[in-house]
Formats: sequence, structure tokens, C-alpha cells
Amino acid sequence: MQRFIIEMGMGNDQYGQDYTKAASRAIEDAIRHSSIPMFEAMGISHDDMEVRVTVGVQEPDAVDCAVLAEGLPRGRATVQAVLGGLNVVNPSNRNVTVIASAAVEAFLPKQG
Repeated sequence: MQRFIIEMGMGNDQYGQDYTKAASRAIEDAIRHSSIPMFEAMGISHDDMEVRVTVGVQEPDAVDCAVLAEGLPRGRATVQAVLGGLNVVNPSNRNVTVIASAAVEAFLPKQG
């Protein structure tokens, strides 16, 4: 497989401390910036594409990677959560804002 795109995104959950929600927003941020007309132009099926997502959060075990993979719109997707992102504590009320980062990589079999 050959990587042909990588997009990065950031997302957060300000009040619920929901790591999956923050990760989902980071993934959405990354893919929202992509438009890849080559599939139609070259007659390549989206089913040929492998999508590998890595999300960074402070509590990787709290991320439901299966739910995130199901939400990706195209290709065969896998999602992995790793240590990263930030937890930012509001000093006045101790509320934790969860910040996630995401890298979305797309791969196709080598062409030509």
C-alpha cells in the first residue's frame, strides 16, 4: 500500500470529558479539509482505499475506536488511540476540557 494523503485535525469536548467525542471531532476536522477527485478521474473504487486513523488523547483506553471507524465515510478504516492530546483544567471550577488530535492517512495499492 502507498500513502497518498495525510490530514491532521483537532477536536475537543469542553464539558462532558468524553474522549470519543473529542476524537470524533478531531477526525471530522481532518477529513473536512479533504476533497480527492482522483477516484472518479481515475476510475478507482473507494473500496480499494485503506484509511488509518491515529487519535491522541490523555486517556486512550477511554476512546471507542470501533465507533469512530464506523463513522468514517469511505474506505476500509481502522482507528487507533494513543497517548497525546491535552486535558486542560479550569482552575475556578475544576472542569476538564479534553483536547484530541487526529491524523487521518489514506492508502491505495501502488498504481501503475
